[in-house]
Amino acid sequence: AKYPEIKTLMGPDPHLKWIVSGMVFTQFLACYLVKDLSWKWIFFWAYAFGGCINHSLTLAIHDISHNVAFGNKQAKWNRWFAVFANLPIGIPYSASFKKYHIDHHRYLGGDNLDVDIPTDFEGWFFCTPLRKLLWLFLQPLFYSLRPLYVNPKAITRMEVFNALVQFSIDLIIYYLWGLKPIIYLIAGTILCMGLHPIAGHFIAEHYMFLKGYETYSYYGPLNCLTFNVGYHMEHHDFPSIPGCRLPMVKKIAPEYYDNLPHHQSWIRVLWDFVFDDTIGPYSRVKRLCKLAKES
Repeated sequence: AKYPEIKTLMGPDPHLKWIVSGMVFTQFLACYLVKDLSWKWIFFWAYAFGGCINHSLTLAIHDISHNVAFGNKQAKWNRWFAVFANLPIGIPYSASFKKYHIDHHRYLGGDNLDVDIPTDFEGWFFCTPLRKLLWLFLQPLFYSLRPLYVNPKAITRMEVFNALVQFSIDLIIYYLWGLKPIIYLIAGTILCMGLHPIAGHFIAEHYMFLKGYETYSYYGPLNCLTFNVGYHMEHHDFPSIPGCRLPMVKKIAPEYYDNLPHHQSWIRVLWDFVFDDTIGPYSRVKRLCKLAKES
């Protein structure tokens, strides 16, 4: 109400589809380039290069899930484009992410609704530095399997389409260049969504480093690789604004964000998470939410 110009930031990002397409084809080129490398270099480049692109693509899919690639009037185009962005990740992901991510926004912290919250077992078991380090490494596994336990939903037609397209492309890559490019793609996804500087955003966004604050932004340089997912308070306030314009929200309305606690480094977030005894998988706000009626 105070800054109506923020509404002008909403709507599709015309550059997103070209940036994502460039990243996808870069990874296809990389598949060709790594086909004859030794295994140690496969895993090195998966962690240092390919996985960074794949993690960035998961965050592009996050943006696309809010219809910012083609706009709300072209919702199906966004879903299909997310399937395309999914291809280098190696594992079907985009359709399932969309299905659950809406609940994360609608029921933030909702018990049995927001599957971003670790289970009681995770909070109980991963409570020492060594176990928390292991939890970070296994985070892609928990992130993908937790929804099936916490809030299972029926498989959608789009998820089936996502899987068919993904595994078809995987088979084509395997037929053309062998197993190593497939391992390069999938290993990069798993490694860079686990114990990796970019993966610090998983912890930084909603873990309660300060009591009473459940959402934090990060304004550091890694936003350049992650479609500004670090501007997370701004994103939850205005999820229909694409990542490229979220810095403008803070610039237009600085008094709403400048005095809130935020993170300076995702690496420091990971360090504190592992070695600070007061922080762990239990460090999340959990609330009872009334299930909204679908329109």
